[in-house]
Parts: sequence; structure tokens; C-alpha cells
Amino acid sequence: MAAGAAVLEDGSLISRLDRNLVQVERLLALLSGLAVFSLMVLAVVSVGGRNAANAPLPGYVDWIEQIMPLVAFMGISYVQRGGGHIRMDIFIGALKGRALWLFELLSVLLILLLILALVWGSWSHFLRSFDFAAPMWSRDSSIDIGLPIWPAKLLAPVAFAVLAVRLLLQVWGYGRALVLGLDRPVAVPLIQSAAELAAAEAEQLEGHDSDAVASDRGDNGQG
Repeated sequence: MAAGAAVLEDGSLISRLDRNLVQVERLLALLSGLAVFSLMVLAVVSVGGRNAANAPLPGYVDWIEQIMPLVAFMGISYVQRGGGHIRMDIFIGALKGRALWLFELLSVLLILLLILALVWGSWSHFLRSFDFAAPMWSRDSSIDIGLPIWPAKLLAPVAFAVLAVRLLLQVWGYGRALVLGLDRPVAVPLIQSAAELAAAEAEQLEGHDSDAVASDRGDNGQG
């Protein structure tokens, strides 16, 4: 599993593009989180309806099929930006300098090739389902209540396309670090040591403590 990683920023073009893209990634990750919450709400409504009135939510499984791509795909680019996907940290952590950036560059290039193939395949899968001339623009639908399936199929190529853009930025970032021999490149996840992780967590906790103290002082002043 990946250790904690930091993404540095500066005023360069690649860093500006990184900051713009991460706004999109955060929105998609938020949608993914809301989708998880909606699954909980659907379960409560369905189980509550079955127990209270013997009337479960119609099309419960159909709605889950529509929501699952949001849960599965929407957050992958945001996690990639922070280096949170599974990776061989024990091996990578032993590399330094250009050897590290070369390994990272080759890894990201291989992932990019896979993702481009997935974009092509998932887009073709969506096109087989979508049809402007069909009812609800769909050639297929869910079994129970007949929901069109193409919106769920569209989510995969959209999420993979955003991930492909993220990977292109990381290819740029690692390639730039490799050519220029940079120690701390921007717009790519940098593995943090245990001491750096502890310092970052301590700084975050201090920020929460300061906010809590300020809130308490405000409440006491109002009282």
C-alpha cells in the first residue's frame, strides 16, 4: 500500500495545470462520496419499507447498478494524484534521484497505456448502449423498472479520461525531474518519510486544536 505522499506546488505551468485538474478530481471524488451515502439511504428506505409496509423500494437493484460506477470510478484520478493507489513502496523507497524518477516515469507510462485502452473500450461499450433514436436514448435497460443503462456506462470513460489527463501530467512531471535532475519536482506525489508524515499529522492536529480553542473563546465571549 502506498505511504503518505505530498504534492508540491509552485508557479510553473505544470503546477498550475495540476491545481486546475485537482479541482475537477475533488468534484468527482465528492460525487463518489455522495453516491456511497445514497446507497445507504436506498438501503434504509428499501429495508424500512419492507419491514413497515411490506413494500420495498421498487427497482432497488436497478438503482444500485446505476450508482455503482460513481462509487467505483469517480475517485480514482484524485487518489492517483496523491499516490494513494497500491504500489511497491519498499522497492521505490530505496531509489533516489534519477533512478527513482525513471522508475516512476516507466510505471506511469505503463498505467497510461492501460488507461487509454480502457477509455477506448469503455467508450465503445457506451456507444453500443446509446442511441438517439431509441426510447430514452437507450438500446438496453435494467431488468426491473427499465432504467436506461447508458448513463452508468458513460461514467467509466469519463473517469478514465480524467485519469489519463492526470497520468499525462505525471509523465510530464517525472520526465522533467529526470531530465533536470530535480530533487523535489512539482505536480507528482512524493513519498514522505515516517518523520515527515508525523510532522504533517502533528501540524494538522495543531490546526484543529487552534480552531477548537478559537471556537470555545467565541462561545465564552457570547455567553
